[in-house]
Amino acid sequence: MDEYHHLGGLLEQRAAAGGDTIYLYWQDEEVSYAAFDRRVNQVASGLRGLGVDPGQKVALLLRNCPEFLYTFFACAKLGAVTVPVNPQLKGDEIHYILDNSESIALIAGPEFAPMIEDLAPSCAQLRAVCYTGADAPAGRPMFAGFWEQPDTPPAEQIAPDAIVRIIYTSGTTGRPKGVLLSHGNYLHNTWSCVTAGQMSAADRMVCILPLFHVNAQVVSMLSALYAGAALILLEGFSPREFLPALARYRATMFSAVPTIYAILNGLPNASQYALSALRACICGAAPMPVEVFTAFEQTYKAFVLEGYGMSEGTCASTLNPLDGRARKVGSIGVPMPGQEVRIVDDSGHKLPYGQIGEIVIRGPNVMQGYYRDPVATAATLRDGWLHTGDLGVCDADGYLSIVGRKKEMIIRGGENIYPKEVEEVLYRHSAIQEAAVVGLPDPDWGEEVVACLVLRAGQVLGATDVIAYCHQHLADYKCPRVVRFLSELPKTATGKIQKGKLAAAAVDQR
Repeated sequence: MDEYHHLGGLLEQRAAAGGDTIYLYWQDEEVSYAAFDRRVNQVASGLRGLGVDPGQKVALLLRNCPEFLYTFFACAKLGAVTVPVNPQLKGDEIHYILDNSESIALIAGPEFAPMIEDLAPSCAQLRAVCYTGADAPAGRPMFAGFWEQPDTPPAEQIAPDAIVRIIYTSGTTGRPKGVLLSHGNYLHNTWSCVTAGQMSAADRMVCILPLFHVNAQVVSMLSALYAGAALILLEGFSPREFLPALARYRATMFSAVPTIYAILNGLPNASQYALSALRACICGAAPMPVEVFTAFEQTYKAFVLEGYGMSEGTCASTLNPLDGRARKVGSIGVPMPGQEVRIVDDSGHKLPYGQIGEIVIRGPNVMQGYYRDPVATAATLRDGWLHTGDLGVCDADGYLSIVGRKKEMIIRGGENIYPKEVEEVLYRHSAIQEAAVVGLPDPDWGEEVVACLVLRAGQVLGATDVIAYCHQHLADYKCPRVVRFLSELPKTATGKIQKGKLAAAAVDQR
């Protein structure tokens, strides 16, 4: 691993070495490494003018855009802390994050101005709001004004263990928690991704996932920078525009979630695009159904590297290898360089191969804790290990597989049922496009299995057909007793299926 003490130092070294090499492609704009670094310095000067000092928090309420990247690195150079906010959140949710993080400044897109102007006066610590775009409410500074600032690099001395980012979890078990990540966390996990993905300066990484999420930050933005490669930033995922973008930019890699791969498999015109440069595609955020995995590789002739990670581990902790070892379809691969991953029982003892237990992680990528939440920190970080709450199993070759969330496991009549096993069977049915399995409280059996399905266009399937199909492939106790047909499954901004909402809806529909 190269010795960079902080993210700003990484950028400066890449700018010095890369010069006119293009780092960022955005729409019709091309920004070299050197120009990118100068713009970052200008934004840092502008933020200093807003009163941002080392250790202070700057929230980012932005969709994918270059301003996100400039502010991200400018804060890193200043020793400040960025707080990326999910643009899909509502006013009350954003207010909570701004207050909980103690953000003193907010950089926001102009589309959020009405909401921000309404809630800003009641945010205790918020002192400055700056908008991107061409317009801003009266009296508010514009991001474009930063381009008039000097491009002198900040002279802050920043330690590797200094906090650089607070990432708020999705809040599926209550209020979101702020994950504290240091410069060292990001640098180590980025090095792991570049090493495991065999990235080089020849790569051209497409970013379609939202930048507020660690997957986009580490696997796309930072890995491209670390490797001296190019980052192709898109506003998001559009089935109509994605394949033309891959061809136009001669993309070699991208990172996506299983939902996107399922959509790509259904596109009728993939063969008309020149995609021969595409070499590896990374899948994370949720387990990839084997059928989706296989269909994508057959259609697009590129390796899918399924991995696993979480915000508390900065981003990625396992990946199917590219170094000549076997790829095991359906597994999440092996531990990434510099990390340890184990399967343990409820007492924290390592389990033998083949036994299901909780996945725990140890390494320099593990978070510093949860912001202002020592109780949650102590529950999650125990004896040096990050307890993920995910259930998995490790085979004799060291490959791990996800079984499900501890809290998602269904217990019916004393038998443990892992939703992923049932979902894998459902995905093999030709009429089913998406599937999610949840538990429904039952007075006799404890829980019953509920299958929530989205059918492919033009397909017709009844509940009895689904149940009969499952009985052909699963033990009777694992088969759904209830089937719900939906037009779409609820998802987070990163494409994770929100099983909590499905479970709540199943209870309401009894």
